[in-house]
Amino acid sequence: MGTQLVKVFGVEAVAWDRDDLDITNREEVMEKISALKPEVIVNAIAYNAVDKCEGSDAENALAQKLNGEAVGHLADVALELGAILVHYSTDYVFSGENERGYYEADQPEPINRYGASKLLGEEILHTKSVQGLKYYLIRTSKLFGPKGASEFSKPSFFDIMLNLAKEKSELKVVDEEFGCFTYTVDLSQKTKELLEQKAHYGTYHVVNDGPATWYGAVGELFKIAGIHVKLIAVGSEEFPRPARRPKFSVLLNTKTSPLRSLSEALAEYLNL
Repeated sequence: MGTQLVKVFGVEAVAWDRDDLDITNREEVMEKISALKPEVIVNAIAYNAVDKCEGSDAENALAQKLNGEAVGHLADVALELGAILVHYSTDYVFSGENERGYYEADQPEPINRYGASKLLGEEILHTKSVQGLKYYLIRTSKLFGPKGASEFSKPSFFDIMLNLAKEKSELKVVDEEFGCFTYTVDLSQKTKELLEQKAHYGTYHVVNDGPATWYGAVGELFKIAGIHVKLIAVGSEEFPRPARRPKFSVLLNTKTSPLRSLSEALAEYLNL
């Protein structure tokens, strides 16, 4: 996501990786960002090892720092500078029990530690807004796109499926966890659009159109790519994991123009 943001914002962007700034260190955040005096601060950092967070108190503490406390540090420096803060959150702040999907104003109710850590970041932003913080909280889900420049960049679900398709004639894929996939190129462009249009501050849901399960999404991917591998739909119990996932976490966008369809985004992704 960070790599795509730099491409979208171009020469206006100053990009810092973890070696350049430790966002869990409040003094360092205040000193370095204050010296730069940006008009906009975009936080593309997140702890997203969902199962590690669930199974380890140490990992959960790290998630709380990165997804929660550090957001407060960035909010404080944004307040001091009068800058706009852009922060990304997740569909995992919701329980997944509401099968109509989730609007921006719906009450979060996370069912795992990762979701709780992301909700902490959201709550900090809401608290700081009372003090005058200008912010865009962008909830998204199931990111995919070109691999990031950082050595810590993880492959996306679709990257993994494409690699497995080269080795296997059939694949078992979970046909649950109905939600929306999001192309990082489109999400980055929408972020810039919200800023350029001076949209009202607050919470936005930004995802590609066309909700799907993991099974449904990889089926669409293989169809577009012309890959003939047998897909077998299975339940989540086939691949036991420590953290519970929301069963239905479709993010409903009511506040900005929609992104293109998942099929269109996948077609571009495959041609990169």
